[in-house]
Amino acid sequence: MRVLHVNAGLERGGGLSHIVNLLRQAKRAGEDFELLTLAEGPVAEAARSAGIKVTVLGAQSRYALGRLGQLVRFINAGNYQLVHTHGPRANLFLALVHRRIAAHWVVTVHSNPLLDFKGRGLSGWLFTQLNLRALRQADSVLAVTNRFNQLLVKQVGLPAERVHTIYNGIFFHPSNQLPAKERHDYFNVINVARTERVKGQELLLRALASVKQPVIRLHVVGDGSELPHLRDFAQSLGLGPEVTFHGFLNQTQINHLYRRMDLAVLTSYSESFPLVLLEASDQLVPIMSTAVGDIEQMIPAPDHGFIAKVGDTASIAAQLRAAAETPRPELAAMAVRQKNYVMTHFSMANQLAAILKVYHQYD
Repeated sequence: MRVLHVNAGLERGGGLSHIVNLLRQAKRAGEDFELLTLAEGPVAEAARSAGIKVTVLGAQSRYALGRLGQLVRFINAGNYQLVHTHGPRANLFLALVHRRIAAHWVVTVHSNPLLDFKGRGLSGWLFTQLNLRALRQADSVLAVTNRFNQLLVKQVGLPAERVHTIYNGIFFHPSNQLPAKERHDYFNVINVARTERVKGQELLLRALASVKQPVIRLHVVGDGSELPHLRDFAQSLGLGPEVTFHGFLNQTQINHLYRRMDLAVLTSYSESFPLVLLEASDQLVPIMSTAVGDIEQMIPAPDHGFIAKVGDTASIAAQLRAAAETPRPELAAMAVRQKNYVMTHFSMANQLAAILKVYHQYD
């Protein structure tokens, strides 16, 4: 089956990883998948580095609708049987042309479509409505969590038979090929996330201050609009020596940090199915998360990781304390147990097989 994946091209973090890893797995499996990005940017760069065929439409602005005719010609000339879009902007472009193309149309919903443009006033409301309208027109919609699946059916109004839950996956490394852990004196905690309010780093800082464990050191990896505030807030809490803000790091740099980390933490208010926790598990780092998305599918029992209440500083602090007080051998065993579990359930091979099952409805 000839499939074209379409994205705006400006994704970073989990969205980028999802698209590029899926196309890498498809290439390994001999599937005929290609990528089109509406603009030059990180997604096209990462795909090229992975040896994936990429076409850039060349849109010069976010909603360059003058490119729609070019998009139609590209899809029809390429004889694609299916077009798979990722992200509201790509969804909008396909909604405007899908009646002019021969291919079927599948969408992946990576985040809550009711919140994607929250806080942007009238324009945010308009873009939300356009994206919801697009989702209602697609032939199939893939949700990355059961919660999103139910939201799409019950709140957006999609027919249940057109919505499929397919969890994210990653490429796992054989544990015997990972670099040895580095010796260190502190209990090192890493938070890999954009520094935006939705990621809840302020909660994490408050929790760390309340734990009063001088042995804990927090490493925040990521940039965003909240970074200056978070630096100032950490100082106001007296956490200067305990917190290091690394800013944006690439995956190689993050993996190097993982060698001396004892816990990977997300304290988000909202998530889908966080790839960063799968990546930490792959590196044999125990994980902790607030109860967002379908996290209970990723952390199925207390001996696999730590789960705190969403938005609850006291709960986050309690889980931090519990992790820091767990003997190192028990944490190491937890990390091995968790990796074995997620390798079985959330590999890229599993993800591709589930997506192909949806695609083959249209053979």
